[in-house]
Parts: sequence; structure tokens; C-alpha cells
Amino acid sequence: MTTRMDLTSRASRFLHCNLLKLIVLSYVLASTAPAPGLWIKDAAVVDLATSSGRVTITTPKLLLALLLLNAGLRAKLGRVGGIVRRPGMMLVGLAANLAVPLLFLTLMVPALRAWHNPDEAAVVLIGLALVTAMPIAGSSTGWAQAADGDMALSLGLVLGSTLLSPLTTPASLHVLGSIAPGHYGAELHRLAGSETGAFLAAWVLLPSLLGMAARFLLGEDRAEAVERRLRIVAPTTLLVLCYANASACLPEALGQPDWDFLGIILTFVGGLCISTFAAGYGVSRLVGADRGQRAALMFGLGMNNNGTGLVLASLALESHPLAMLPIIVYNLTQHLVAGGVDAILRRTHAD
Repeated sequence: MTTRMDLTSRASRFLHCNLLKLIVLSYVLASTAPAPGLWIKDAAVVDLATSSGRVTITTPKLLLALLLLNAGLRAKLGRVGGIVRRPGMMLVGLAANLAVPLLFLTLMVPALRAWHNPDEAAVVLIGLALVTAMPIAGSSTGWAQAADGDMALSLGLVLGSTLLSPLTTPASLHVLGSIAPGHYGAELHRLAGSETGAFLAAWVLLPSLLGMAARFLLGEDRAEAVERRLRIVAPTTLLVLCYANASACLPEALGQPDWDFLGIILTFVGGLCISTFAAGYGVSRLVGADRGQRAALMFGLGMNNNGTGLVLASLALESHPLAMLPIIVYNLTQHLVAGGVDAILRRTHAD
């Protein structure tokens, strides 16, 4: 048992310390050997015809549920009381998490309309619309913890955005659909339909709540023991999702690269990512946050649950696989920027 735990602990440390490199490796594998990834993406575990319609449960849906179940299990319920006692800063952070990306994309729509290829502009807009509409990533708590951030606030931002996502995600997509040009706006309105809210409720909200309920029933000590055994689950699941979904678009995007298209994706992705992290800093200054709260706000506002975005895009935009490309690039970029922010916070703390 001890040997097994030691192996799990070493594997967990390896995955945590090398996650960014492993994400890059998953993209390389998706580009060079996409066949297994495409099989994972399209595999249907359950496919039943019912009186109310067809019920299909795919491997990416199950992987997403596993990712969120694990995140819920890791939510230390003792910190929820701290969130309830001081909800003001959390509510400000959640409001900024919704408003800042929408403002960024609204301001960028004229530039996208001016782009010489309307289809490429649509891919960028739809991909980033899905990014901005997703709840806050659970990995933001890991970055906040590493930077000595306020963990009650960090957890509150993740839980709050997850609980609200069946409502806020469709609303965000409708707002962006109203400003997007032509049939691209109609595509975003279609994405914002009732199926998206139901998808988030079933595959994001419910697994998160089940994980939290499991922690409550197990008790903190037993939950900690289970969590130690499952530490490799979340990063492994994320890597498989990255590989499977990247297999649908990277071979085409990199096989005959369109450099100006890749350039506009990198420009908008980088601008959005830096803007959201900067917004976290700006909000922290506005509300008089201390250093720990500033770290929680910066990582919370800067990091989105792109695993959810990738699965939703793969299901809803199956005929437009390149729409996943901005999400894939954003997933890598947000971890790069998070690493830079972490280094800055550590340096300022040391000073």
C-alpha cells in the first residue's frame, strides 16, 4: 500500500510540475497521430432511443464529468463558511468575470468584421465566445494556492461560476450573438439554446455537486485519503480531453498552415487572456483587496474551464472543427500567462 501511495504521489508531482509540457505534447500527438484521439472523441458509451428522443453519452462527456466530479471532491467544505460570511468580493469577481471578456470581444468585433476572410473571423469569434462563456477553471485554485492566495475566495469564484453556468453561459452567448455579424450571430444564438444549459447542468453542475456531496458524506479525513489516491485523475483526464479534441482540428490547421489565420488567433487569444488577468488585478485594486485576495481574483478571472468548452464545441460544432482551434490555443496560453503572473506575485511577495 505504501509503495502504491508513493508511486501515486510521485506521478501526481510529475503531472503537476510538467502539466504545461504535457499539454504541448498532447497537441504534438494530436497533430501527428490523430486517429486514437478521433476515436476517443466520437466513441459513444451509451446510445439509446427513448420515447423523448435519443440519449447519447460519449467518452468526452464522461471524461468531463469525471474532471468536475474530482474538482467537487477537492472542494474543502470548511471554507464555504468563509465565502458566505464575506460574499461581496466574490460577487464583484463573478460580475467582472462575466463583463470583462464580453467587453473585450464587443470591442474586437469591428476588427473581425474588417478581416479579409469572414469565415476565419467567425471561427475566432465563435471559439473565443465559447471560452469566455465557460465557468472559472478549477485549476485556478491550484495556481492561487501556489501563490499563497485567499483560498476561500478562490474556491468561491469557482463554485459560484459553476453553479451559475447553466444560466450565464447561454446569456453570454446570446449577448455575443446579438453583436456578431450575419449568420455567425445566428450560430451563437443556436449554441445558446436550451441544450447548452441542459448540457452544463448535466455534465458540469451535477458532477461538481456530486463530488461535494461525496466529500460531505465521507468526512474530511476519509475525503483527504480518497483525494490523495485520485490526484492523478484530473491532470490525466484534462490531457486526454486536450488530445482527443485537438485531433479534430490540429492536423488540418498545421498540415497546410494559414499563417495569417494562426496569427489572428494568437493575437486575439493573447489579448483576451492578458486582459482578463489584468482585470483581476484592476478589480483587486478597486475593492482594496490584500495580496492573497488579489492572487485569487487574478487567477479566477484569468482562467476558464476550457475542458468544458472543448467538449461543448466538439458536440455543437461538429461540422466546424476549426472552431476548437482558438479554445485549444487559449488553453495553452492561459497556463503560460498564469505561470508569468505566479512568478510576478512571488517576486513582489519576496520584495
